[in-house]
Amino acid sequence: MNKKLFLKLQADGLISPQELEQVLDQPNKPVAVDADLKLLLSGGILMFTTGLGILIYKNIETIGHLAIVLFIAAGMIACYTYCIIKAPRFSLQKVTSPNIWFDYILLTACLLMLSSIGYLQFQYQLFGQQWGLATFIPMVILFACAYYFDHIGILSLAIVNLATWVGISVTPLHLLKDNDFSNERLIYTGILLAILLLVLAIFSQRRDIKKHFYFTYKNFSTHLLFVALLAAIFTFEAYYLLYFLLLIGAAAYHFIAARNEKSFYFLVVVTLYVFIATCYIFTHIVSSKSFFSEGSLYALLLFYIASGLALVFFLIRLNKIIKKS
Repeated sequence: MNKKLFLKLQADGLISPQELEQVLDQPNKPVAVDADLKLLLSGGILMFTTGLGILIYKNIETIGHLAIVLFIAAGMIACYTYCIIKAPRFSLQKVTSPNIWFDYILLTACLLMLSSIGYLQFQYQLFGQQWGLATFIPMVILFACAYYFDHIGILSLAIVNLATWVGISVTPLHLLKDNDFSNERLIYTGILLAILLLVLAIFSQRRDIKKHFYFTYKNFSTHLLFVALLAAIFTFEAYYLLYFLLLIGAAAYHFIAARNEKSFYFLVVVTLYVFIATCYIFTHIVSSKSFFSEGSLYALLLFYIASGLALVFFLIRLNKIIKKS
């Protein structure tokens, strides 16, 4: 700590004596900047890939399609080559990265791979009308990279690609083009995919195969399951109570699991999804023709106020329980 600097700041009247005392009382320890560096590196990669896309889009006629493909491929091959050379020995357990640059060069390689395959499909129809292949092949590569190089960020990309591939495979293309996400088949697919991801999470944890991937799998599974069930409640009015009961059952399972794992994050997630569903059900019933009246509007207002307060106190209580256990 540069004490002379702070003394000068206090002498110049820029900080008060009390603030100077607080600064000088701080232990002279190094400050960890690991998280800051990782954030800057991640932002740099996103800005690089975004800038590359904008550059290509604005200069497509000048640069030429073949030059663009070769440029992206060269960058991808260079990044993958570096990662393969520097990668530690493969293990089913958690592996430490050889250096701080490794994970971000790998992320760059995977993003360039996605860009190259997407560009080839869009410009040259590499897979023809088989759009499923254009998402299936990158998905396989991403899962392989995630497990071989032990990268949770790449695993997240792979799971997103899996959801994209499943959605395209089971849903007619015109539904996606028309943004018809209330399609019954798509909702059921989301529920089944969420169950599959949960199975993979449990399998990885119990079999001790990349055990640290458990949270990523379960996080995607939880959100996907509850979003799909909420979509079913909102869409299928004839069976909305049935889907509400399914959501409550899923919430009970995840709530108990979160209590056992002492995960306040999943407790909050489950509680919020149940709160949204409950509010919708109550609003739907009160606003129906058989119940609707002037007094029902006041009932809705009071319900939202009371339920909001109850939600806050419930989460505070949960937090205390988790800390004590």
